[in-house]
Amino acid sequence: MTPLPDHIKTPESVSEFRTKEKGSTFISLTKGIETEEEANSYLQSVKKKYYDATHHCYSYKLVNGLYKYSDAGEPNGTAGIRIYNAQNHYELTNLITIIVRYFGGVKLGVGPLGKAYYEAASENLATTKILKKLLHHEMIISYGYEESKTVHRFITKHSIIIRETLFNEVPKMICLVPSTQKSKLLSDISTLITRIQVIETKNSEYIVRND
Repeated sequence: MTPLPDHIKTPESVSEFRTKEKGSTFISLTKGIETEEEANSYLQSVKKKYYDATHHCYSYKLVNGLYKYSDAGEPNGTAGIRIYNAQNHYELTNLITIIVRYFGGVKLGVGPLGKAYYEAASENLATTKILKKLLHHEMIISYGYEESKTVHRFITKHSIIIRETLFNEVPKMICLVPSTQKSKLLSDISTLITRIQVIETKNSEYIVRND
């Protein structure tokens, strides 16, 4: 599996851009997603809303490398790949862009049609509010009560998010550790390995950080 990147850029919310070309109306819609199921759900909702449109072309990309695009009945190579290229131009991921077309009665030709789809997607993405997110790894930190101050010092030093604290016989913290701090945290703790232990789970997520 390809390692996940430390940072990603993804849309904050749904954005919309409309344009016309020789009578045809192009409505470009972009939404941040995290799963293929979310992409398909949003696609179906757009198709339902714009049920009378001629085409519903789209491209979606996920950080795990999964992507899919569709010309949705337009000439091959004129729509889906153009939307995908626009997404790549802005280095975005975890998003879906759908372009709804209402045909205006005049055929544009393959070249101009492809340009129209790319520009509709590009203009939409250019005005979309983008979030920069940092990859966090879930870790479980176990420690003795006498090490509480040391653990909290590490938490602050490495910008760690505490998700849950369990005050059992051996206290534990379920934390989210920024990928950029992971090796530094493990290095710090390695000097106290008999008193503080860290277990990395298989869970990870991208989070916006303002600190």
